Amino acid sequence: MTEQGEAPPAGQGSPPGENDVATGDESPRIEVYPGKEVVVDFDPGLTFECVSECTWCCQHGVLLYGKDLIELASRANLSETTTDFRGEKFVTREPKDREEHVADDGQACAFLGDDGLCQLHLEDEHDWKPTRCSVFPLAVSREADGLHVGIRESAHDHCEGLGVSDRRVIDELQAFLPELLWELENPDSERVL
Repeated sequence: MTEQGEAPPAGQGSPPGENDVATGDESPRIEVYPGKEVVVDFDPGLTFECVSECTWCCQHGVLLYGKDLIELASRANLSETTTDFRGEKFVTREPKDREEHVADDGQACAFLGDDGLCQLHLEDEHDWKPTRCSVFPLAVSREADGLHVGIRESAHDHCEGLGVSDRRVIDELQAFLPELLWELENPDSERVL
């Protein structure tokens, strides 16, 4: 509470998700980290929980940012697991000898195991994953009024984790949006390999 007994401004004095959703027709602005906010362009009641056996998010090439490359280099051989595409680094997609956990072309992320689990997570005691992997199924873009977050168009058709739990996305934005996104000139999450 402020000195006048009013509630603090959105995102201040409360954890993310509490007292920070705007009312009315405008998209809510939420402070995810101190001084770093997003405009939420999805239904605040939307829930998400990663569903085993889905792996839709692992079928695309994973764009890597500078800090991701440094982290990945400590876990894998970059020359074997990354590729350049249009001047950006991606985790390679590779043909998989199976029908599940692959895209229509039979390929998936180089780190996706036959069991549908990310091999980076299995080997990593610190639960690290590339920034883009954290963001799924959200779409991030920079617009004139700041960073916007919505749901990927294709997620509504392919992501099995939408609407299956009580975990509201708006309450968990720190888990989905690494702080690195605010430092990027182009955080657009729709770029794929």
